[in-house]
Amino acid sequence: MSTNLDSRLLSRRESLRNGALGFGCLALSSILGKATLAESSVSARKPLYRQRAKRVIFLFMKGGPSQVDTFERKPLLNRDHGKPLPFAQPKVTFAKTGNLLGSPWEFKPYGACGHQVSELFPNVARHVDDICFIHSLHGTNPAHGGAVLKLHTGSDNFVRPSMGSWVSYGLGTENDNLPSFITICPTLAHGGVQNWSSGFLPAHHQGSSIGNASIASGDARVRHIANAKWSANQQRRQIDLIRELNGRQRMNFSSHPELDDRINSFELAFRMQNAMPEAQDVSSESEATQNLYGLDNPVTEDFGRQCLMARRFAERGVRFVQVTHSDKKVQWDQHGNLRNGHQEKASEVDLPIAGLLTDLKSRGLLEDTLVIWGGEFGRTPTVQGHKMDGRDHNPHGFTVWLAGGGVKGGFRYGATDEYGYYAKEKPVHLHDFHATLMALLGLDHEQLTYRHAGRDFRLTDVYGKVITDIFA
Repeated sequence: MSTNLDSRLLSRRESLRNGALGFGCLALSSILGKATLAESSVSARKPLYRQRAKRVIFLFMKGGPSQVDTFERKPLLNRDHGKPLPFAQPKVTFAKTGNLLGSPWEFKPYGACGHQVSELFPNVARHVDDICFIHSLHGTNPAHGGAVLKLHTGSDNFVRPSMGSWVSYGLGTENDNLPSFITICPTLAHGGVQNWSSGFLPAHHQGSSIGNASIASGDARVRHIANAKWSANQQRRQIDLIRELNGRQRMNFSSHPELDDRINSFELAFRMQNAMPEAQDVSSESEATQNLYGLDNPVTEDFGRQCLMARRFAERGVRFVQVTHSDKKVQWDQHGNLRNGHQEKASEVDLPIAGLLTDLKSRGLLEDTLVIWGGEFGRTPTVQGHKMDGRDHNPHGFTVWLAGGGVKGGFRYGATDEYGYYAKEKPVHLHDFHATLMALLGLDHEQLTYRHAGRDFRLTDVYGKVITDIFA
C-alpha cells in the first residue's frame, strides 16, 4: 500500500481503537453469527409448532406435470375419453381445449397404503409409504411466469422474497462456509433470479445459484469460485482492507444493513472457495451410491447428479436446496405430444428421485429433511394440440407430494373433481402450502415477518392456513 493511500485511511490500529470494529470483534461476530441471526429473525417469536424438519429439498418440475397422468388416478376420465367436459371450464384459460383426454398410462397400487401411481414413476412408486400426496393444490395464474413466481414467492405480480430466502431468514445456517439457500441449475425463464431472490430481506438470504438450466449439472459451478490470480493469503489481506474501508464508512451511520450485508457476502465468498467445490464433488461417493442416483445412465445422469449434490448440501447444513428439472427442449409443458414428452421427462427423474429418498432414509436424514416434489401447476383433463394429444395449463387443481420432515407417509390429502380439473375435496391454496411448509420447520408464518416500506411482510401475505392433518 502506498504512503499516499496510507495517509488517507485509518490504520488498523486506529480502526481497532476508534471504531471498535477490529478483528477481535469480527471474530466474535463470526462465532456468535448463528445466535445473532436467530435473535434478529425468529428467537424473539415463540414458534407455534414444534420443528419437524430442519431443512428442505425442493424438486421443481418446471413446466407443469400432469396430475392425472402421474399420481392421481381418474377412472372416469378414461371411461369418458373423447366426450365433452360435463361442466364449465374456468373463465380465464391459457388456451382453447377440446374434449376429455384419458390418460395413456396405466395406474396400479403400491405399498401398504395402496396408493395408485402411473407407470411413469415405477421407482418413486416403491416409496409411497413414505410419501404424503396433496391432490388439491390450487393457484390462480394459468401462465408460467406468474405461476412460477407464485409458487416460489407467494406473489405473481410483485417482487417478493422467495420461500428459500424466508426459510434462511427464519432459521439461519448450520454451516458458516456454505450459503443457507442453494439452487442447482435453476431456470432463467419465467421470473429467473426473482425465484431465488431475497427481495427486501437481507442480501445474505439470497439463493446461491450453481449453473443454470442450460448447463449440464456436471459442468455447473458457482461463478468465480476460484481465484487463479491471488493466493488465499492475498485475498484475506484484500478482504481485511475492504473491511477497514467499510468500517470507516460505517462509523458515519448508526445503521447500515446494506454495508453489513456486503461485508458478510465477501466473507462468505472467501470461505466458500474450499467448501463449495468439496460439497459439489460427487467423485468421493461410492460407485453403488452413484448408481443409486443413476449416474451410470446418460438418461438419468444429469438430474441424478443434481439430486446427489442436494443430499450432500443437506447433510452439510444447507437449509434450503432447490433442484430444478428443466431444459430448452421439452420441459414438462406438453401442449402436444403428451405421451412422448411426459415419458421422456419422467424417465429422467424417476430413478434419481427414488435414489434420493432411499439415500436420505438410509442415512437417517429423511426424518428431519422435507422433500417436496411439484411444478408450478398441473394440466387440464381436456385435450389440446393440432394432433389432439396434449394438455393445457391447469392451476385450478394439481398434485404435489412431500416426504420425510414430519409428514404422514402413505397418506393422501384432498382431491380434484372426478375428471381432475378443479380442487374439490379439501382444497389447498398455495398460501396454505407455504404456511404448512413454515409450520413443519417450526415457524409461524404469521409471526415470521420483515418490516419493509412501512409495513410488515410475510411469505403468505395476509392469507394461509396450516394443514395440520398431514403432520405425523
